[in-house]
Amino acid sequence: MAPEFSTIAIHAGQEPEAATGAVNVPVYLTSTYAQQAPGKHKGYDYSRASHPTRAALEKNLAALENARDGICFASGLAAEDAVLHLLGPGDHVISCRDLYGGSYRLFRQVFEKFGLSFSFVEPNLRAIQRTLTRRTRMIWIETPSNPLLYLTDIQAVAEVARKRRILLVADNTFATPYLQRPLDCGAAVVVHSVTKYLGGHSDVVGGAVLTSRPEVAERVRFHQKAVGAVPGPLDCYLVLRGVKTLAVRMERHCANAGEIAEFLLRHPKVRKVYYPGLPDHPGHEVARKQMRDFGGMVSFELQGGAAGARRFFSAIRLWTLAESLGGVESLICHPVTMTHASIPRKERLRNGLTEGLIRLSVGIEDASDLTQDLQQAIAFACRS
Repeated sequence: MAPEFSTIAIHAGQEPEAATGAVNVPVYLTSTYAQQAPGKHKGYDYSRASHPTRAALEKNLAALENARDGICFASGLAAEDAVLHLLGPGDHVISCRDLYGGSYRLFRQVFEKFGLSFSFVEPNLRAIQRTLTRRTRMIWIETPSNPLLYLTDIQAVAEVARKRRILLVADNTFATPYLQRPLDCGAAVVVHSVTKYLGGHSDVVGGAVLTSRPEVAERVRFHQKAVGAVPGPLDCYLVLRGVKTLAVRMERHCANAGEIAEFLLRHPKVRKVYYPGLPDHPGHEVARKQMRDFGGMVSFELQGGAAGARRFFSAIRLWTLAESLGGVESLICHPVTMTHASIPRKERLRNGLTEGLIRLSVGIEDASDLTQDLQQAIAFACRS
């Protein structure tokens, strides 16, 4: 009988250390390893290529995503860069329109000049099918997306990708493998910013690529070694520590986010709420089908536009105004000036990223305290 998720999170890749019996994977703070003879060693020669702490993390994350291979990087964008290097000049990528600003910047400002082309579409099967060309080699989705939390039916898109021999890449950062496993739905590759929920404590930066396709893993691992954007031993240890509590943290994140989304939905000064757990969210049924729960991210539009948002941020107290997400503490950000500032204003507005849009990474504090803080900040922002 296969172990359940939390058992995998705590034990996969993390056997007690052989020499001493240490329960936690040691932090191997060495850059190089002694060899018995030239080319003859105990599995490790140089820490850019691999080290035991990273090997444990890669095995652990692969098990969580039900993947054959895990390949870890120094950041989520380094992981994305490695995946995009599977392509060549002239290849075409279809991406969901609503996506992290750093990914958009990587696509448009780095890879376009090397001959890749990108189309940004609504995250649904019909829009993707209309955009396919004979040069399309990759479909890139975030589900839920950042910051408007759109849902893509992974299984439906995967079927189209399979028939056309196109790589379907799913950024699973917002959902985590606890809430959904894109590979089980037919995706070819999963990417993560492990900085976020997997690490879970806002104390480490990292990324990961997970796949069950040996040819993809071989090429990504080559890129990992050749370019060297790799995480150090302490980074890997911190993520391994964080992953152990992923399931219990995600349960609290989701419960708090649902409560806060309901509060915002009822508030007369809130124009719109984006949360897949709300029945009127356009992706609600897709989320019910492919996710265990609805996630810990909530976005909303406040009345008063940019001026209202500025007043709101000046009044918030318990929530921390900061980039990133997925930590135990609640973070709040203004996407158009922070995480998505690299997207041109005209394109942001076309995609629905207004000046009054606020993104919440709901932490695991008591929901009543979080709600009270939002309530007083909204009252301050919207007072006449």
